[in-house]
Parts: sequence; structure tokens; C-alpha cells
Amino acid sequence: MGTLGIEIGIVAAMVAATVLSRFLPFWVFRGGRKTPPFVDFLGKTLPYATIGLLVIYCLKAPILSVKAQIAGGGNGGAAAWGLPELIAVAAVALLHKWKKNSLLSIGAGTVLYMVLVQVVFS
Repeated sequence: MGTLGIEIGIVAAMVAATVLSRFLPFWVFRGGRKTPPFVDFLGKTLPYATIGLLVIYCLKAPILSVKAQIAGGGNGGAAAWGLPELIAVAAVALLHKWKKNSLLSIGAGTVLYMVLVQVVFS
């Protein structure tokens, strides 16, 4: 593979990047200074934007699969129509509305999706 020096250099670069990304905000905003309004705005909006991007990323393939099923005459099974994803998304939404616990709803939705894909629709 690689020489020991290259491997040590790669690990050192990863450690430096991790440490820098963790401590940089504390170095930049140290002391009693007020956080800039733009950083506050990012802190409030980025979590929602990240979740939106993850939902779109996770549902991109099933949506394209449904589109292909429609164009091809619909010969695929329920998994090709995105049924496991639809059931899991509905379960996450309903469970979160009921319990208001993100960890519970995302975890249960993930487990449900895996059971649907590997057992029910396999």
C-alpha cells in the first residue's frame, strides 16, 4: 500500500482538520463578544435545511423508480413503486407528531424501513 510516512501524514491531516473544525468557533468568538446576527441566523436555519436535503436525497431514487415504472408500464413490485419509503416516511411523520421526539421517530422509521425492505418486500 503506502509508506508509513504517507499514512502518518494522512492521519495527521485528518486530526488537524477535525481539531480545527471543533475549536475554530471557540477561537473566533471567544470572550464576552456577542455572536454576529448572521451566525445566529445560520444556527437557526441550517438544521432545517439539512433535514430537507436529507429527505430529498433519500427519496430521490424511489421517485425516479416510480417515474420509470410509469414509463415502463408498471411491471415492478411494491418496492419498485417506492412503497417501503412511503410507509417509513409516513411512520416517521406520524410518530414525530405524536411523541415529538426526533430520535425516537427517526430511529423507529429507520428500523421500520429496514424491516420492510429486507423482510416484507424482499
